[in-house]
Parts: sequence; structure tokens; C-alpha cells
Amino acid sequence: MDQLQQSRAQIDAIDAELARLFEARMQAVQGVIEYKKATGMPVLDASREAEVIEKNTARIQSPALRDYYAAWQKDLMALSRQYQARVLGRDKVAYQGVEGAFAHIALTRLFPRAQAVHYPAWSDVFEAVEKGEAAYGVLPFENSSTGDVGEVLDLCFAHSCHVVQVYDLPVVQNLLGLPGASLADIKTVYSHPQGLRQSARFLRQLGAAGIEYPNTALAARHVAETGDRTLGAIASAETAALYGLEVLAAGVNGADGNTTRFIVIAPQLPAGGNRFSILFTVDHKAGQLARVIETIGRQGFNMESIKSRPLPNTPWEYYFYAELVGNVAAPDAGRLLEDLRGVCRSVKLLGVFTKEETI
Repeated sequence: MDQLQQSRAQIDAIDAELARLFEARMQAVQGVIEYKKATGMPVLDASREAEVIEKNTARIQSPALRDYYAAWQKDLMALSRQYQARVLGRDKVAYQGVEGAFAHIALTRLFPRAQAVHYPAWSDVFEAVEKGEAAYGVLPFENSSTGDVGEVLDLCFAHSCHVVQVYDLPVVQNLLGLPGASLADIKTVYSHPQGLRQSARFLRQLGAAGIEYPNTALAARHVAETGDRTLGAIASAETAALYGLEVLAAGVNGADGNTTRFIVIAPQLPAGGNRFSILFTVDHKAGQLARVIETIGRQGFNMESIKSRPLPNTPWEYYFYAELVGNVAAPDAGRLLEDLRGVCRSVKLLGVFTKEETI
């Protein structure tokens, strides 16, 4: 037997052992499935996955192989989640729009093996998750150029869902048109309001009118169905391929590094992560917000973000969103939430998630 045959025989033997261990691992997952079914715990536990991957990768003695092993572990975790979701009947993930929308692109990257279910409105996504029609929902939360998606934050305030994951999707907006159309032909451009705002400078230079549409992919489909060469849509390159359109101008949003942050919502919070977010209201009195910020600082938490939105049906009053660095399962986080209940009119633990650190 030559060296190649010997190596292949060794690999075959290892693969046979891996198959046995894989089956044993998936059988062990049954216990996890039963627990999650009984408690309603979400399939995704991002902090647990990160902990397991870090622990297991440290066992690899060869530094050259650690990154490959970590990637293999991530794939294994994804397969485990897919299996759990299928057994639990939770393999549906909701988004607003149609195939090709940026939310759909984010969904396929977050849940590559899930059954994507589209809904016409963001509120429908929240209701689908609350009713159990979908295990998760994927929604845009903020854009690095145009800011918050206020309606989604309002829905977070109004509904019982929780944020369990965030995902940053680089966004490249393109002007799409019918095959054979040129830039000079385009007089009217359809897109989601965010897409129009992100591309406002380009549209002014083009001299085209912008028309708001519920979704970038729906806008592209509309242009394709009209057959009118004077119409264009601002959407992704993936959408152009789906609806038989051509990219007439790429990167029309102009901002390098333009990114949309998407949130994943679920009925229940995971056990822990390295970030948590809260929604709160305060009495309409001087210094109340300052007391909240002081309370957060006194407990030693770094507040990465704070936003305000008008309080529904209460003119000139606001609710607040804050994102904090830390694990909500830690004792000091519990003390913080208890202290906040003493200084706020209301407090809701909105999200617990793990955000990858950037260096």
C-alpha cells in the first residue's frame, strides 16, 4: 500500500469514527430539545455557542488548525440548531418584503437552512413570532447613514418579543432598470424610504423623482412588471438577478461602509450574552433621565447607545432605548435592573445578545 492509500485509509477510519460520534452527539441533543420544548426556550443560545466554540477550539494543539476547527464547530452548531428547529417545529423565520429584500439577504445569512416566510408589514413579523407562526423574525433596526428605523423600535416597545441577536449587513444600493434602458431614460425611481434617503444625492444628480415603496425588492418587481424603461428601482444586485433587471449604476448610496443593523426577535430571551438592551419610561420631570443614566454608571455599565422615541398617545413625552455592555445574568446586572425599577416609571428587558467585538 503506497503513502496515498495509507493516508486515505486513515482518513476513512477517522471519518467512520466521526460519523459514530456525530450520531451520538445528535442523540444527546434530544435532551436539549426536550428541555427547550418544556420551557419554551429559544433554539438559538448565542452566548452558549460562543462559549462552547471557544472552549473546544482551545483544545486544538496546532495553532494553524484552530481557525479551521472553529469554522467547523460553527457549522456543527448550525446543523444542531437546524435539527432542533425541525423537531420542535420552529424552522420558520419571518421577514418583511419579498425574496431579494435586504431583510431576506440578512435572514439567509443568519439562518441559511431555515424556511423563510415573508409578510407585508413589520408589524406582521412581530405578530407571527408572538403567535408561534415563526420561531424568529428578522427586521432592520438602524442604518449607519440614515439612522434608526423608528417604526421597528416602536414595535419593540408595543410587543412582547425580545431581541436575541444582531447582525450587521453591508448595504450597497444600486439603480436597477429594464434590460436595454440607460441612465438617461430613467425619470422615476421607486424604493423603500431608507433606500431613497441613502441615495438622495445620486437622484438629485440624475434628475429623477423618487417614489416611496414598501420594500426595495417589491420596488424592483414593480419596475420589472411595468415594462417601462423610464422607471428604475433602488435595490440590491441580488434583486436585479431575481427579477430580470440590469444594474444601471452601482453603489448609488455613496457612503463607504454603509451598513444596516438587523435584529432577530424571538418570544423569549436567551440565558446570557455580552450585551443587553432595555426600554424604559420616566416621569415627565426635570432630572429624571439624568437619574437613570447616573444609576447605570454607578453600577459600572457602559452604555453604548441611547435613543428616544415619542410615547404613543402621550404628546411631548418619550420612551427610551438603551444598549449596555455586559452579561445580564451577572449579579450586578440584576442589581442594576432592580435599581432602575426604582427610578423609572417602567422598565422592560428588551434584548440579550452577543455582539462580536471589533478591534
